[in-house]
Amino acid sequence: MAPDVHVVHAREEPPDAWDAAVFLAGPTPRDAAVPSWRPDAVAELRRGWRGGRLVVFVPEDPRRRYADYTGQVEWEERCLHLSDEVLFYVPREPVTMPAFTTNVEWGMWHDSGRAVFGAPPDAPGNRYLLHYARKRGVPVADDLPGTVAAALDRIGTGAPRTGGEREVPLLLWRGEPFQRWYAAQRGAGNVLVGARVVFRFGVYWGLHARVHVAAEDRVKDNEIVIARPDISVVVLHGPPAAPEETEVALVREFRVPGAAADGFVHELPGGSGPGGPLRTAVAEVAEETGLVLAPDRLRAHGARQVAATTSAHRAHLFSAEVTAGELARLRAAGPQGVAADGEITRVEVRPFGRIVREGLVDWATIGMIAQVLAVRPDPSDGATAR
Repeated sequence: MAPDVHVVHAREEPPDAWDAAVFLAGPTPRDAAVPSWRPDAVAELRRGWRGGRLVVFVPEDPRRRYADYTGQVEWEERCLHLSDEVLFYVPREPVTMPAFTTNVEWGMWHDSGRAVFGAPPDAPGNRYLLHYARKRGVPVADDLPGTVAAALDRIGTGAPRTGGEREVPLLLWRGEPFQRWYAAQRGAGNVLVGARVVFRFGVYWGLHARVHVAAEDRVKDNEIVIARPDISVVVLHGPPAAPEETEVALVREFRVPGAAADGFVHELPGGSGPGGPLRTAVAEVAEETGLVLAPDRLRAHGARQVAATTSAHRAHLFSAEVTAGELARLRAAGPQGVAADGEITRVEVRPFGRIVREGLVDWATIGMIAQVLAVRPDPSDGATAR
């Protein structure tokens, strides 16, 4: 069975559905006598593709007609954003293929997480581009087959998407944070009309999503959804007492967004990591406080969003009652955290009432502590986290 590779040339309308999309970025010959490298790239993609439908955006008019300059530029911008991979191949030749526009496009896409770069070793003027390819971890090849193979390797077999879903690149689409958010939207009957990646930084991403709200029959298009992996958060509290007198362990850490008077963030121990919420909770407590707890000492309180108006990620809330001796060790603990990751934490133990009065923590932290102290079980009931 022949591979389903659909080529979309300059200013042609993209199809309504696909499994993957690639944009062939690079120089276009200025002289009709000079052959384009793109037909060979399409042939390589046909040979290597193993998925459903692959769309290939070719920013060339087969008739070599480019009278509509603005239309060409807008088409390229649209299709670059639609692509799962932007395949840069730069066989630069100063007279017939100077690649001036390619330099600009590379500057815009080299750190997008969905670019690959290739160029013949003898092509001039690519040293600067190669420097940033290697600096940003972009896959690099020195011939066209290798460049195509690098793009296909990251695409795999793609993922079926239709309508507005096409505008979510595989980089986000395959991630659990996006899929959980999108499942909630679909469950409510809402439709993703369109999307555009606004930023990507480490595990964080921001997506400008245009959503048809079924319950209100309107399109909401003026907000972004920010996401990251879920976090596990742990309330370490002392022996039973009135809630306002119960001692709770916080960690003090410098975080850039913090706006407390001392410039630090005062929060519950927590973070994200592999192995599931419970395993992450145990690991984060040890890492940020130095206290090593057996998993069966933690009680689960469910998961909720932390800042639902901006971020889709959830906090899995756990708690553990610690002994007076453990509280003493927490008070005496020195700096904790992973310094190599810029994390330096210091433990603070305070009564909940004082935490509220001093305004040290954000509303979400107050709510999580209050949830735990309000439903704290009898220690003899044997309830543990699952």
